[in-house]
Amino acid sequence: MDNATSISLMIGYFIIVGFTCYTISYITKNRKKFGTDLIAFLNSAIIFSGTLIYSTFFILSIVFHFSEEINITLWKLSIIFELISLIITTFIYSFFREYHKIQILPVAYIVLLFGLIVGLLFRENSIQLNTTISDPIPFIFPDLSLVNFQYDLFTGTLIIVAEISLIFYLAYISLLILRNTKSLDDSLPLFLNTIISAFPIIMYILYIIMQRPLLRELHITLLWIASLAMNIMLIKKPEMFFVLPNKILSINIYHKSGILLYSYNFGEYNHQRIDSTIWGNILIGLNHILGEFIDVEDKIDVIKTKNSDVVVKYEIEAGYAMVVITNKKNKIIENLMEPFSEEFKNKFKKELDDIQDLNRIINVSDFIDTKGIIKDHFQLYL
Repeated sequence: MDNATSISLMIGYFIIVGFTCYTISYITKNRKKFGTDLIAFLNSAIIFSGTLIYSTFFILSIVFHFSEEINITLWKLSIIFELISLIITTFIYSFFREYHKIQILPVAYIVLLFGLIVGLLFRENSIQLNTTISDPIPFIFPDLSLVNFQYDLFTGTLIIVAEISLIFYLAYISLLILRNTKSLDDSLPLFLNTIISAFPIIMYILYIIMQRPLLRELHITLLWIASLAMNIMLIKKPEMFFVLPNKILSINIYHKSGILLYSYNFGEYNHQRIDSTIWGNILIGLNHILGEFIDVEDKIDVIKTKNSDVVVKYEIEAGYAMVVITNKKNKIIENLMEPFSEEFKNKFKKELDDIQDLNRIINVSDFIDTKGIIKDHFQLYL
């Protein structure tokens, strides 16, 4: 009786379950590091369905014998949860390009394939359990090489098409991000993770085609390695989820009188002039910004231009407006603006109180330390 493979898989399973649970707990406690609660939730959902649930059904179906019907059902459930995690992954990759914007055609195509696959899985004999172990079959399969799941032509073909499509789509998005991101430190981990994640998918495709149990065990082993890499990336580089889809060009603080208290340009725009058309739109909208100080509560507004959004946060009681020029206004930018503005108000409370009187001379040099607050809250964009 050779249980070495079963024991090895069980040990690997418990290790990956422990690490996955830790990562989910970390994401839950530190969800603000991921930019928004939605991104944190989607990442938790990926590793929960694609690692924890998928691995559980996978191990139960190949290591333990319940009955032919139950084992086939467990195997089918593993396929469904793997596909769910891959669909969620496409959402995440879409957000890397532009937050909260999903590319309709690729996602619709993948969801359509998913629906067809699920429909086929409910057909009788879409997947069959083949084993050469003589009766009575023990509860723990003595030799996993004698246990095999065989796909019918339509089911196997659709799963292969879906997984190949996902590999190419994720690789395409990763390459676009790698090419368009100025810092390799931000985009390279995502690209490497995409390459690593492709190997278990390739092993699964080969298993469907060749029906070799060894390929199935290689698939789950490589999947766990890829999952560990992803978990480490989520813990070490959560900031990439809001650095990659966002660019901040400039932060400006305006007094309610219209005087610019402080201005800071970012990255490649630092010490350079921001596009004159952008500044033209700001100046056109400045009267609107100042006018909003009358009879309106604190809020965030946006002035849209051709190539950027001018996001404005009004601080009525403090008497200033924070103006952030970004490639796209979204919840991530708003979440960064809130704590910055709060610290700015607290740090310069005396100076802001002194210039509430519009007849008072404003010395903008009083706000020179604003640079330090910007570096604290927007350091990833510097």
